[in-house]
Amino acid sequence: MIDLRLLREDPDRVRASQRARGEDVALVDSLLSADERRRSSGVRFDELRAEQKQLGKLIPKATADEKAELLKRAEQLKADVKAADAERDAADAETHELLLRLGNLVHPDVPVGGEEDFVTLETHGTIRDFGAEGFEPKDHLELGQLLGAIDVERGAKVSGSRFYFLTGVGALLELALVNAAMAQATAAGFTPMLTPALVRPQSMAGTGFLGQAAQDVYHLDKDDLYLVGTSEVALAAYHMDEILDAGKLPLRYAGFSPCFRREAGSHGKDTRGIFRVHQFDKVEMFSYVDPEDTQAEHQRLLAWEKQWLSSLELPFRVIDVASGDLGSSAARKFDCEAWIPTQGKYRELTSTSDCTEFQSRRLSIRVRDGKQVKPLATLNGTLCAVPRTIVAILENHQLADGSVRVPEVLRPYLGGREVLEPVAR
Repeated sequence: MIDLRLLREDPDRVRASQRARGEDVALVDSLLSADERRRSSGVRFDELRAEQKQLGKLIPKATADEKAELLKRAEQLKADVKAADAERDAADAETHELLLRLGNLVHPDVPVGGEEDFVTLETHGTIRDFGAEGFEPKDHLELGQLLGAIDVERGAKVSGSRFYFLTGVGALLELALVNAAMAQATAAGFTPMLTPALVRPQSMAGTGFLGQAAQDVYHLDKDDLYLVGTSEVALAAYHMDEILDAGKLPLRYAGFSPCFRREAGSHGKDTRGIFRVHQFDKVEMFSYVDPEDTQAEHQRLLAWEKQWLSSLELPFRVIDVASGDLGSSAARKFDCEAWIPTQGKYRELTSTSDCTEFQSRRLSIRVRDGKQVKPLATLNGTLCAVPRTIVAILENHQLADGSVRVPEVLRPYLGGREVLEPVAR
């Protein structure tokens, strides 16, 4: 959530942010009104309680005639205090509910617009000309079947559409990717973490995933637990309700977990293969930093993502995501999109978001710097979303006979093999 003081002092900035997101601007005025009622009812309650306490001191000293009048006033005050307390609680609850609906403030440098209004910042690598090499590229599913690596038919039989098995070398390729990604993260100073896949409502809400993203979240009604769509949720909530020592910042964690997404708004999109699925594994970077260091940390996370994709020898571009395509918790987001040959376009492989103080305020995570206690900043960045990375590797490194060249960074984790060979021709 944002700082209420900022809302009061500069409501036009918050309105502009809501407008840029394509969200309800009227929410700002509703929140200002609720906040005013919250503060005025709090003042009213405090005044009545002060009068009540003062009256309590006068009654024992009053004469018989005075005491009757004072007791009558005390009864009225008791009712007024109870009503003021209820009014204060109601206004406080309304303010909190409206505040949770408000997205993070969009960074002023973010391009304004919808999904297609991003700005391309960088392009890396060379796109292969398969025509010049004399063959038509196969898509990842055909390659995966040739290699005995991907089985979507049995995935659908067992679990339904958008589920899959990674088999044989496909399973080994996932393990290689996870180990290589964790090795890079550990070398960069991240603490490796294996995180829970089930979290409580306050963890999911605190990270901002029960707002606009709620339709994609799996909920277990019987247990009131949520399946995470990213280990960002568990990593953000890891220090929930804690005060951290400023001297220990930055704290950086690399979490590995299964991830679950309904993909409720993606019917008919990317239905072939394993590009868009309901369950996948991911290595996620997460940082806790001083708010003054948040933009610099964002660039560091992006640099680690670029390092990873470059080590996989993939052609990719970096985009500055437009305001209307940001998640509610992100003030700014950069995506790295790899080239997918059979689709003839770049597709998202990693993203990194600067969430400023938005999540830490919702999760009550603060930092003590001397005598000052204040919210800190959180940032997240995908290092390796496994299925999409496998898609990019298979398609970009395929050879004419259906085999696939293994990027050098993965070879130590695949027993030194340089090529993945088809098991059926």
